[in-house]
Amino acid sequence: MRRKDREITDKEKIAQIIAACDCCRIGFCDAGEVYIVPLNFGYTEQNGQYTFYFHGAKEGRKFDLLQSAPRVGFEMDTGYALVPGKDAASCSARFQSVIGNGVAEIVTDDAERVAGLCALMRHNTGREVTEFPKAALDVTCVFKLTVESLSCKEHL
Repeated sequence: MRRKDREITDKEKIAQIIAACDCCRIGFCDAGEVYIVPLNFGYTEQNGQYTFYFHGAKEGRKFDLLQSAPRVGFEMDTGYALVPGKDAASCSARFQSVIGNGVAEIVTDDAERVAGLCALMRHNTGREVTEFPKAALDVTCVFKLTVESLSCKEHL
């Protein structure tokens, strides 16, 4: 990270920033091209190890890439605000962001699929939802991103 003065290393602060984010952008490599998908997400954290959960259709480009190109990058941010300056060169922005890399994979275990969807609901609605209609589960792809590295930055 170039601006070490903006780096966040405190695990609790990183957790607060992730909790404040509502969109995670995943970058796949697709035959030499970058394919970025913005997604809502849920997550778990154990001993500083994050796993992000997502859902989607069981077909399409994202689904295909999950199987053929599972190494991904991700980005999430919150709190963006433009800080105007006297001229364009003196403008700035406030933000908090998390970027990283990891491995994305389709979740096949039924218990983990439900746990992933529970994490999504908890993060996006603040509610504890533990049951999902079987018909919905049958047509929903749940996938996870196991984070291998991340960095966090803020400019306030």
